Amino acid sequence: MEAAGSLQSDNLAFITLCLVPGVGGVLLRRLLAHFGTPEDILHASPSALMRVPGVGRKIAGAVASASIERTAQLLERWKPQGIVLIGWDSPAYPENLRRLPDSPPLLFVQGALLPSDAAAVAVVGTRRPTAAGRTAAGMISGELARRGITIVSGMARGVDSFAHEAAVHAGGRTLAVLGVGLLRAGELPTAGLLPDILTHGAILSELPPDAGVLRQNLVARNRLISGLSRALIVVETGLNGGSMYAAQFALRQGRVLWAVPGSAGCDQLLGEGAHPLDPREADWDALAEEIREREPPALPLAEARQERLLEGPAPGYGEERRRTT
Repeated sequence: MEAAGSLQSDNLAFITLCLVPGVGGVLLRRLLAHFGTPEDILHASPSALMRVPGVGRKIAGAVASASIERTAQLLERWKPQGIVLIGWDSPAYPENLRRLPDSPPLLFVQGALLPSDAAAVAVVGTRRPTAAGRTAAGMISGELARRGITIVSGMARGVDSFAHEAAVHAGGRTLAVLGVGLLRAGELPTAGLLPDILTHGAILSELPPDAGVLRQNLVARNRLISGLSRALIVVETGLNGGSMYAAQFALRQGRVLWAVPGSAGCDQLLGEGAHPLDPREADWDALAEEIREREPPALPLAEARQERLLEGPAPGYGEERRRTT
């Protein structure tokens, strides 16, 4: 952890390691603890790399063959696209996310991240909301955005889109966490939201800008949606909805979880201890103040539990999760 804090975001060796498939925050911390510096990791032999827990033959080979020169070429190609790389060491790295032991060592960002974005709430839900769900998503996001709370979501169809739009229309800020690389954002069905989101916030991803759609990345991005926030609100979802993943991550991260009563998934979450939120009766000033004052805990996650969540579907995994973008 301390070794990572001393790194510079413009360190090509560090960036090169972050681009190696399979090298995330947890594994990079282990590698740094074992070898000391990014340069030492890149110069290590595959056999030496495999002495680090979690490094198998495939990852060891990928690290050993990683190229700093190739990284420099990629950076030159990405720079004209307005893509900014924000590493663990950067003052711009989101404080809420920094507290997670599996926080991404590198974020790819278009737009602006501000210190005020620490007062953030995630708003998620089904891609096919009812009229009541659309109204709830818009009211929650708009009222909180007007009170200075940044709205975080995943730029998917449905509730996510209504959340981003309401924050923009309220004159507030919104962050969209993508499950693809930033250069693929224009291919998403909600690409029409990009100009407004970039004007009123940012889009970001832990994936290299050229990365396409993979199911495990779509699941993993939910931990960033909740991790960037101090609380998570599930507006409407089925029992098998992708938002149930976001709720699981929020609970593991020690975030407060609210759910709007009425849908099967939200009612299940309420039965398991989530706090009810009825937009028609909410005290928005009090809710905004609670979000603003609630600093997320810096608690370590049980890596085995986290890895199981990322590796495979949760019980009841259904069609909506397969379609989540």
